[in-house]
Amino acid sequence: MTKLTPNDFSSNLPIKWCPGCGDYAILNSVKKSMAELGIDHEKYVVVSGIGCSSRFPYYVNTYGYHTIHGRAIPVATGIKLSNPDLMVFVVTGDGDCLSIGGNHFIHGIRRNIGLKVLMFNNRIYALTKGQASPTTLPGAKTKTTPYGSTDYPFNPMLFAVGMRAPFVARSIDTDINGTSSIITEAAKNEGFAFVEILQKCVVFTDKEFDVFKNPETKDDMIVRIEDKKPMIFGKNRNKAIVVENNTPKIVEFDPSIVPSNLTIYDSSDVNLAYIISSLMPPEFPLPLGIFLRFAKTSYENLFYNSVKDVATPSSVEEILKESTYEIK
Repeated sequence: MTKLTPNDFSSNLPIKWCPGCGDYAILNSVKKSMAELGIDHEKYVVVSGIGCSSRFPYYVNTYGYHTIHGRAIPVATGIKLSNPDLMVFVVTGDGDCLSIGGNHFIHGIRRNIGLKVLMFNNRIYALTKGQASPTTLPGAKTKTTPYGSTDYPFNPMLFAVGMRAPFVARSIDTDINGTSSIITEAAKNEGFAFVEILQKCVVFTDKEFDVFKNPETKDDMIVRIEDKKPMIFGKNRNKAIVVENNTPKIVEFDPSIVPSNLTIYDSSDVNLAYIISSLMPPEFPLPLGIFLRFAKTSYENLFYNSVKDVATPSSVEEILKESTYEIK
């Protein structure tokens, strides 16, 4: 097979996102990951719902399907189940996935269908002009919350970990290499994979994630979690998150002498992933990376193994005969 490059996944259609939108960077990350995976070009399918992010299938040179609001996961489920050899990505937004599509999200995880769900989270309904979404933070002023939101928002990571999705990760739009690496690992994991990507909307949430990108603040506001490593952060690499008796806390130390008793992250530990996924600023830095990863047989593999010895009817007449019951 000819080695593919990110440019091989570029479509010839004009990209209609606002200048400065975080979706451009995510598009580059996805194309980079697709090239690195080494999968045949025709094996990729990108399915989306409704929203700015859901224009994605037009901008990648793969098979694609632009569905209706909140229904990307059930359509993608049908595609994956009909042909398990396909690599099926679902591109969705925080409103599309967690509001009208929330029930499908729950059952996608429950079934463990082998989809790779990329949720672009800009904490707003951007395409429909700035209403509060399920991830809008308390106090945020939007078109539907002009005096500040009084809603309790979803924490997508906490939710997916709590549902025991076998792959859960978070990244940020401007980190193209980090996002690409996470998407690649998600694609390699059997079953349902969920990746939340924090994404800037230049119109409605322009400054929302600046604290995680500004060179002066990002090192203290982000902790990058890595498997088998302590959760060290800070501009001087002198702070860490430690978990004792299921309670997280921040400890400070001399960076020249890293303590030996720091908590080592284990991405296969569901309990630890649940604790860390609950952390939010300003009390804690925002965790980025792979929160949870473990082996779990996918729905499509379970399904095809269950029917492999079942004889396939050779005609419509046989199907009707098998489904007809005599009334006595």
